[in-house]
Amino acid sequence: MVYYKSEEEVELIRKSSLLVGKTLAEVAKVLEPGKSTDDLDKVAEEFIRDHGAVPGFKGYNGFPKTLCTSVNNAVVHGIPNSVPLKDGDIVSVDCGVLWDGFYGDSAFTFEVGNVSKTITQLLKVTKESLMLGIEQAVEGHRLGDIGYAIQSHAEKNGYGVVRELVGHGLGRNLHEAPEVPNYGKRGTGMLLKSGLVLAIEPMINMGSRRVKEAPDRWTIITQDNLPSAHFEHTVLVGKEKAEVLSTFEYVEEVLKNK
Repeated sequence: MVYYKSEEEVELIRKSSLLVGKTLAEVAKVLEPGKSTDDLDKVAEEFIRDHGAVPGFKGYNGFPKTLCTSVNNAVVHGIPNSVPLKDGDIVSVDCGVLWDGFYGDSAFTFEVGNVSKTITQLLKVTKESLMLGIEQAVEGHRLGDIGYAIQSHAEKNGYGVVRELVGHGLGRNLHEAPEVPNYGKRGTGMLLKSGLVLAIEPMINMGSRRVKEAPDRWTIITQDNLPSAHFEHTVLVGKEKAEVLSTFEYVEEVLKNK
């Protein structure tokens, strides 16, 4: 069942999504070599609860933490732990909140200290792929147009596009129909209509697209152990233009001033 959102519902999703953006910025303030992903998780949970919201991931299908923190070869769903981050690592921080009955969801892959140029390029192309996918979230287009835009840009740059994990609808539930693959053919899939809210989230691997589940039964890692990047926005399908309800502005402001 696909739920189209009213203007009032969109505003509540926007409010939750902006809180996610502010939470990611709080994480950015403390993220540095020597900090653990557990440290980041504590900051995020406290910030979300201080705003009267609830961590969207904690307890979801038994997930134990507020953030998904996926380091280096981890693609998504990494569980925060006490291992210190090292100079040169990357970490995808995926955050969701539930506020006034609606979810917000966004992810940003951070550089820890000084990373190699090849990894910086992976992050750049993954973020570009997200923005190209978002451009296709317009009434009259199809789901395959989003996937095609993401896939073609990533593969043109020599990267692998994860297929086993996808974006999703978002609203009163964290995961709603439809699924939003990061690959596809133009002109195929569900017809997009305004009022549809989607979490678009490319997961792009430095090497092969193939992934596997880690022993913790949560973390998804690359089969070849090469790094993976992940960026996500919550997006409203518009009549003439997609509208991004989440934001990286707060994060980028912090990173610029660090």
